[in-house]
Amino acid sequence: MGAHARQCLTSLSNPSVGTEIDSLTTTPDQRPDSTVCCLEGGSEKRMSKVSMTPRRAIVLAPGQGRVYPMGRISAVFKADEAETDSRYSVSEWWLEPRTQGPGSHFHDEDDLFYVIEGVMSIRAGEEWFECPKGSFVLVPGGVAHDFENRGDVRAGILNFSSPGPFEPEMPGIAEWFRQNPPRDTGT
Repeated sequence: MGAHARQCLTSLSNPSVGTEIDSLTTTPDQRPDSTVCCLEGGSEKRMSKVSMTPRRAIVLAPGQGRVYPMGRISAVFKADEAETDSRYSVSEWWLEPRTQGPGSHFHDEDDLFYVIEGVMSIRAGEEWFECPKGSFVLVPGGVAHDFENRGDVRAGILNFSSPGPFEPEMPGIAEWFRQNPPRDTGT
C-alpha cells in the first residue's frame, strides 16, 4: 500500500467530524495524468478522469450542513455548487408527522431519493409509493413528483439532484413555505 493511501485511510479512520480533510486533497499538479487512483491488491490502479478544480473531502456529522427551516419541513444541504463543481446536489429533507411536501412539481434534472428515516410517500408521475427506510426512488427529469409524510413519526429522505446546483433556489423555496405553511396530509 502506498504512503498516500495509508495517509488517506488513517485520516478516514479518525476524521475531524464536520471539517474538510486536507490529507485527501490533491491539486492538479499532484495528479500527473489527472486521474484518481485506488488500491487493487496492494497496487495503485488508474480509475477515471477527475476535475482540474481542486476540491476537498467533506465529512459532516448527522444534522450538519446548511439548514433551511420551512415550518414542519426542513432541508439540510450537504454538498452543492462549489463542493460539487455544480455537477450535483445532495440534501436531506425532513418532514414532521402527517405533513404534506412541496406539492407536485417537475424540473429538468433527475431526482434520486433514498429514505433515511420513517416512511415517506413519494409520487412519481401519477402513482404514489409508500417507501420505508432504505427505499430508493429515481424520478427522471421532466416527470412530476412530490413527497409527503403520512405517518405518525418524523420521516427523512436523502435527495441527490443531477445536474446541480439546486441550493441557490432554496431562499425562494423557504420564503414560499413561510407564506404557504405545509399542511396536514389528512391521514
